[in-house]
Amino acid sequence: MNYEFDEILDTIKMTEIEHFDIRTVTLGISLRDCADRNLEVSKQKVYDKIIKYGKNHVKFAEEVEARYGISIANKRISITPISIPFDGLNRYEFIEMAKTLDKAAEDVGVDYLAGFSALVQKGFTRGERELLEAIPFALAETKRICSSVNVGSTKAGINMDAILKVADLIKKTAELTKDQDSIGCAKFVVFTNVPEDNPFVAGAFHGVTEPEVVLNVGISGPGVVLDAIKAAGKVDLQTISEVIKKTIFKITRAGELIGREVAQKHGVPFGIVDVSLAPTPAEGDSIGDILKAMGVEDVGAHGTTAALAMLNDAVKKAGLMASSSVGGLSGAFIPVSEDQGMIDAVRRGNLSIEKLEAMTAVCSVGLDMIAVPGDTPASTLAGIIADESAIGLINDKTTAVRVIPAYGKKVGDVVDYGGLLGLAPVMSVREISSANFVNRGGRIPAPTRSLTN
Repeated sequence: MNYEFDEILDTIKMTEIEHFDIRTVTLGISLRDCADRNLEVSKQKVYDKIIKYGKNHVKFAEEVEARYGISIANKRISITPISIPFDGLNRYEFIEMAKTLDKAAEDVGVDYLAGFSALVQKGFTRGERELLEAIPFALAETKRICSSVNVGSTKAGINMDAILKVADLIKKTAELTKDQDSIGCAKFVVFTNVPEDNPFVAGAFHGVTEPEVVLNVGISGPGVVLDAIKAAGKVDLQTISEVIKKTIFKITRAGELIGREVAQKHGVPFGIVDVSLAPTPAEGDSIGDILKAMGVEDVGAHGTTAALAMLNDAVKKAGLMASSSVGGLSGAFIPVSEDQGMIDAVRRGNLSIEKLEAMTAVCSVGLDMIAVPGDTPASTLAGIIADESAIGLINDKTTAVRVIPAYGKKVGDVVDYGGLLGLAPVMSVREISSANFVNRGGRIPAPTRSLTN
C-alpha cells in the first residue's frame, strides 16, 4: 500500500486531537491440533502454542505504536471455538481449560483472550452442551477469558433450545459474579450470523476457515467522525454522508497500515481490517454524539434510526473503497455502557430497549452492554435474544446480545465497571411474559432467502 504525506499528517491530527486510536490488534491462533485424550497433555499443548505465537504480540504492537505515534488500545488473542477441538471434554474439564487459557493470556500480556465459544445454530453436540454448562463458571473464575455462542443463522434458522440454555447461563453468570456488578455477563455475547474474523471482544474467535495464525485489526474513531460533521456545518444529508465517507477512508487506511506492520513483525498473514466505529466512555468519543450532531435532539428521537442507517452505510462504503481486506463486523457499534451519549440518553428517559432494538436493524452487532434488573426472568432474556436473532435472520446480517441482568439491581441503579466497559444505567424491560412462546423450543426455520445455493 502506498501512503501520501498528506494522509500521514491527517492521521497524526486525528490521533492528537480527535480521539483516534486502533481499538485492537487481535492475533488469531488455531487450536485444532491441540486435542489429546489426556487433558493435561491438551492443556500443555494449548498453553505452549499460545506462548509460541503470542509471546511477542504486545511488544510488536508497542513498537508499531511508537513508530507511527498511533495508540493501539488493546492487544488481544482469539482462538478456535473451544468446543471444536475439545468436543470430548466434560464441563469440569472445560473449566480447567479456561483456566489454562487465562494463564496463557496473562503470561503473554494481552487484555483478553476470546473464543471460549460454540456454534450451535442448528443443534448441539454432547461437548457443546457440556461447554454451555461450563461457561458461567469459566467466566467467574478467570479474568481475561471471553465467550460467545452463535444460536442462529440465515442458512440454519434460530435454535430456540440454544437460546433457552443461553438465557439460563447468563442468569447464572450474573449470580456467580454478583460481587463485581455481574461483570461476567460483560464477557459473554450471543450471536446470529457470527463472522469468523471479528477482532472485537467479547465475540472474537478464530474461525475454522482461517489460516493457522492471522492478525486482524479493529479500528475506531467516533471522535474523528464527530469533529468532521461539526466542521461541515449546516449542509444536507447527502453532503454529510460524503463527509463521513472521506473521514472513514482515512481511518481505514491508517488501520490497515498498522495491522500489516504488526503482522509483518509476527511473520504471519494479515487478515482483515474491521471498519467499526467503536465508542468509549470518554467525552467526544460517542456514536450518540454523532447522531446528535447529525440533527436529532437526543438519541431515541424519531429519526435516530434513519441517521444511524446513513452513518453505518457510509462507514461500510468508505471501508470497501479504502481496503480490499475489510471484514469482521464493520459498521457503527451502539453499546450503552461504553458510550457516554447513549448513557445520557438512557438516563434522560429518551432511549428504551425497544428503540435500541429498532436501531440494531440498521447498524453493526445489536443490543450491546445493556443492563437490566437482576430479577428479569430467563424467559424474558430468551425473548430479547430471540427478537434480536430474528432481525439478523431476516436481514441476513450479524446481530448479537450482550445483556447484564445485574444481580440485586433495579431500574435506576447502575453497574460501573470503569475503563473501556464503562457504566450502564439499569434499563426497564416489559413485564409481560414471553415464556409460553420461548419454552416451545425447537428451531425457527430458515427464511426463503436462505436458499441461495
